Amino acid sequence: MDRTHGRRHLAGLLGTWALTRLLLLLFVFKVYVFPGPDVTSDISVIYQGWYEVLRGGTFPLDDVTWQYPPAAALAVLSPALLPFLDYAHAFFVLACLADLVTLVLLRYAGGRPGRSPRGAWVWVVGVPLLGPTVYARYDVMVTAVAVAALLAGARHPRLMGALTAFGALLKVWPVLLLVAARGRAAWASAAVTAGLVAALFALAMPGAFAFLTFQRDRGTEVESLGALVFHVARHFGWNGQVLLNYGSVEFLGPYVDVVSTAALALTGAAFAWLLLWRLVAVRFEEHTLADAAFVAVLLFTTTSRVISPQYLVWLVGLGAVCLCFRASRMRLPVCLVLAASFVTVLEFPVWFSHVVASDGLGITLLVVRNGLLAAATVIAARALWRATVSRPTEQPPLPAQATRAKEPTVSS
Repeated sequence: MDRTHGRRHLAGLLGTWALTRLLLLLFVFKVYVFPGPDVTSDISVIYQGWYEVLRGGTFPLDDVTWQYPPAAALAVLSPALLPFLDYAHAFFVLACLADLVTLVLLRYAGGRPGRSPRGAWVWVVGVPLLGPTVYARYDVMVTAVAVAALLAGARHPRLMGALTAFGALLKVWPVLLLVAARGRAAWASAAVTAGLVAALFALAMPGAFAFLTFQRDRGTEVESLGALVFHVARHFGWNGQVLLNYGSVEFLGPYVDVVSTAALALTGAAFAWLLLWRLVAVRFEEHTLADAAFVAVLLFTTTSRVISPQYLVWLVGLGAVCLCFRASRMRLPVCLVLAASFVTVLEFPVWFSHVVASDGLGITLLVVRNGLLAAATVIAARALWRATVSRPTEQPPLPAQATRAKEPTVSS
């Protein structure tokens, strides 16, 4: 009976994945048109332009939209692995393959003793909620590396460190996976891997770290938490603009620098909280590594000056790892992230024009989406703190009669 049930469960999981991913591929291949702006233009125009530059042996030094660490070049160059397809179609196929690899990792981890298949279902359901944007960015590839790193963490800390470092050189944020790593093995492996890979890129290709300057100069993106200030202010005479800037749609005008600075300060406060948590945490269980990584990425995503739709892919992936563990405290925050993912596809791309216009629908969507993320962040951080820092509730002392009743009787 158990074996039959397991086969049915696996068939349902793979069947759901296949149907939903086929739909995503039909959208990115433009067999069907998804509502809103074309999300695939980043691949066919921007990524392919970078591809041509990178093939020449240098990074896009004159393109401020290149804001990624050096290993991102591997993701952009990856369609060369499928020379029989054009660039965009090859990229979509590889993104789908990364999606499948992530599912296999989660399903395998969830099938081990003491684990749960819920994590695999979170991934299967969560990814299509974000729409075709998932396959039109390389974030799903980064997430696959991050999921592999977290799942390796408990038993293979050196492998986790190496994968985390490689992920961080793809898109920075995976460095947060180390927040709960204990011992020196993971940290040492990450440092060595990062140093070697970074040195290799720096020597082989000029401009490997130009992205640091471009990232520093970004403003407040229209979908971020801080952007709500300007969405509302536009209805009260604020005379700023919404323009494409540094590769994203941002607010430009009076007080934007103030809000951007406040967002950076909030991110700094999030880092301080994480540092404090790491110093005072005393209870580390098997699932703590994943729970802490999920909380860390939630904190930095929610407080960021930019909350692009593809950022939710990171949270869905890390949330899926959390729910592979039956004892994880992150069930409610993961559900909130899934809800935020659905609202995200409504605000981009479906009704993005309303977001750019700061009308009632656009503001409502952002308030709901960012509110869900903020709620998930607070609830997840509180759950992590209570599970690892707060003292366990002490049992009340037994009544005197009960104590006497438990005393052994000494026969004469």
